[in-house]
This record gives sequence, structure tokens and C-alpha cells, in this order.
Amino acid sequence: MIGPLVNGTAILAGSIIGASLGSRLNPNLKVRMPMVFGCASMGLGVAMIVKVVYLAPVVLALVVGSLIGEIIQLENLIQKAAGSSKKLVEKFTKPAGEISQEEFLDKFIALAVLFSMSGTGIYGALTEGMTGDSTLLIVKAILDFFTAPIFASTMGYSVGILMIPQLAVQSLLFFCASMILPLTTPDMLADFSACGGLIMLATGFRICGIKQFPIANMLPALLLVMPLSWLWSAYLQ
Repeated sequence: MIGPLVNGTAILAGSIIGASLGSRLNPNLKVRMPMVFGCASMGLGVAMIVKVVYLAPVVLALVVGSLIGEIIQLENLIQKAAGSSKKLVEKFTKPAGEISQEEFLDKFIALAVLFSMSGTGIYGALTEGMTGDSTLLIVKAILDFFTAPIFASTMGYSVGILMIPQLAVQSLLFFCASMILPLTTPDMLADFSACGGLIMLATGFRICGIKQFPIANMLPALLLVMPLSWLWSAYLQ
């Protein structure tokens, strides 16, 4: 299990570097680079969306999954965890103190999705679990290593905590890959990619500050899209 560990190490190392630099980091980088990362997230999302085979189950999964997320208030739960993590870390480190609590929570959730639930991470973990090829996750680690310092420079060491859900998600997928992939079809995986792409697109808008999509509440869609895609192809196509 090389990829998940390399990715987690990159997030932690990048966060420590960024938080250590803090105000010494060029202000222009703090303002402009998140826009670049958001643009990259949107571009990746579009590249994933075009793989769609059955659009109807993808849209249905996104709508129903988002409704479930709203009902259980998934984003609020993550916000509470983010606030607690910030307080815990700041007991032992100097607070970043450059952004408001609201802005911190918004960015924390966007980064949690970007680091832990991105299509690259999910497919990379599944691919390594089945084939042993960690290339995708190593590429993601490189991107995350440069993303984490920019946000950690204003959000502090709390960004490093995001390696925990990232490792948990990727490790679970890695060990379950041999059981999950034999149950899927290429069409199901393509629709899963498209659903993840929509969420990545929304994540990019949020990182850029264009629109505050409730991306955490959209995550249950990833659990629904492959079963719905199979049902659609089996009975309605």
C-alpha cells in the first residue's frame, strides 16, 4: 500500500511547510494559487464528467445523494469536526489567525473533499489495490504537496489533519478493491467517474469562491451511482 501512504505524507509535509512559513509566504501566492487549484479541480471534474454513459442515473444519484446529505446534515457534522480539530491543534501550535472561522470551515470542507474524495484518489486506490500500480496516487500526492502549503499558510497546522480521512478512505478502497471491482462493469465505473466529476466541479467553484456548493452533502451520491447505473442498464435501457 504505497500510494495512500505517499499521498498522506505529502499532505502532512506540505501542511507543516505552509503553516511554518505562515505570513512569510508571498501574499500573492496565497490569493492566486487557490484559484489555480480550483481551476485544476474544475478541469479534472469536466474530464471525468465526459466519461458518462448513462446520464439519468448519474443525475438521480446526485439529487438523491444530496437529499440524504441534507437530511443527515453531513456538512454540519464535518464543520463541527473541523472546528474541533482547529481548537485541538491550536492548543499545541500558534493559531494562523489570518482568516475567519467561517472561511476556515468553508475551506476545510473543500480541502477534505479534494484530498479524500477526489476521483483521482478513489480510482488510484482501487487501481493500486487490484494491480499494484501506485502511479495515480503518486501523481495526486505531488499535486497535494503543492496545494497543502498554500492553504496551511493561512489555516495553520489543522490542514495536516486531513491526512487522516484521506488515509482512511484510500486504505479502505485499497483493501476492498479485490471485492468491489469484480462486481462492476466499465459502464458503472464510467458513471461513477462522471458523478465524482460533478462533485469535483462543484469543489472547484467553492475553492475559487465563485459559489459555495454544499459539496459534503453531495458525497452520498458516490455510494448510489453505481447501483443506479446497473439498474438503469439492466432494466431501463
